[in-house]
Amino acid sequence: MDWMIMAAQLLLSLSFLVAVHEFGHLLAAKYFGMRVEQFSIGFPPKIWSFRKGETEYALSAIPLGGYVKISGMIDESLDTDTMKQEPQPWEFRSKPAWQRLIVMLGGIIVNVIIGILIFIGITFVLGDTYIRKDVVNANGGFVVGPGGESIGMKTGDKIVAINGKDFEYMEDLIKLDVLLGENATYTVERDGQRIDLNVPSNFIEQLSKRRTAPPFFFRRPPIVDGVAEGTMADSLGVKKGDRIVSIAGNNITWFDEIGVNLKQLKETVSFVVERDGKLINYSGVFQKDQKALGVYPVKVPDYIEKGEVKINYGFLESIPLGTERAFSTLKSQVTAFGQMFQGKLSVTKNLSGPLGIMEAFGPSWDWARFWTLTGILSLVLAFMNLLPIPALDGGHVTFLIYEMVTRRKPSDKFLEGAQKVGMLILLVLMVFIFANDIRKLFGFGE
Repeated sequence: MDWMIMAAQLLLSLSFLVAVHEFGHLLAAKYFGMRVEQFSIGFPPKIWSFRKGETEYALSAIPLGGYVKISGMIDESLDTDTMKQEPQPWEFRSKPAWQRLIVMLGGIIVNVIIGILIFIGITFVLGDTYIRKDVVNANGGFVVGPGGESIGMKTGDKIVAINGKDFEYMEDLIKLDVLLGENATYTVERDGQRIDLNVPSNFIEQLSKRRTAPPFFFRRPPIVDGVAEGTMADSLGVKKGDRIVSIAGNNITWFDEIGVNLKQLKETVSFVVERDGKLINYSGVFQKDQKALGVYPVKVPDYIEKGEVKINYGFLESIPLGTERAFSTLKSQVTAFGQMFQGKLSVTKNLSGPLGIMEAFGPSWDWARFWTLTGILSLVLAFMNLLPIPALDGGHVTFLIYEMVTRRKPSDKFLEGAQKVGMLILLVLMVFIFANDIRKLFGFGE
């Protein structure tokens, strides 16, 4: 069931983005008097269609893209018979190069606009919620996962500076300009001493590992316990709200200390809980090497609630702020792509296709997450489509700029060959991306 929810979100997001992208091409083409023969969401075979005027609007079976067929244009249809005939005034090839350039940029421009509008809407509707780092530092510091441990952090550390500068909120720690920056550092306070920890250029790979939880850090909850059914704690009579105060004689203050102490035990465990001001002793036997009690924090600690800062924005405030966030997101994606191209980041670890994106949507339908990811995807699709690969918009744009600069139009035979090469490149890339998704999904080679 989970995969169906994730797949449904992915298909809805991609279908929306493909529709607006292709609609950008369609609007520009019709504005300049070009004949649009077909507008399709998805690739053939065709499922359903209707005709309005000269254009057939179709929904096709393979939901991994879409296309607009413009008369007189060498595209993925490779309609060479039409290209052998005399150019007609309504055809793409008959129009000035600057008009053809705008048509090819139409989808990219619309994707950027949609991405900006989504970020503006998210900013206006949701605002921002931040957690002050001084509140976290004053209440036990941070719980650190394997990602944080890989750069020398320890649970209980108080993170006091980023790149030598003070910061205000926990969320500042994982901003992409920090994770993708050069020579980044975190400064932690441990046992009264300040220690600078270098952040490697590929640190973001540690944070993106799905099987590493928590990958970096999270706030440190005290123990206000819930009890899972069928666990050791449940069978022994531990109740919701009981507070574990010691395990095997070791005092417990924070929830993360439970797991640390349990790992040191062998077959049995003795622990003490506080209930209504009274101490109660328990002891039990671990089952099948599962060293767990079955307790978990049941609410956000009061100090966290007090440390939360909620900021709401008016509509006019949201416009520049959402726009800045959209372009900041696009810049981060381009930076990450550049680092993969330079070999600073692993392509196989950081490049995700449909399966990886599907997982990012999550097994529950969360509209805030859905629109955030859709906004990011819209900007990423704009960037990817601008790459100078034949068969992508960027390939057509490259040839059109060449034509405008040299005033020589590439021959139809050359454009047809380039289109075939581009389609082959895209096919190879799709196979690689799908294979890489499957590898990461099932943990092959990790």
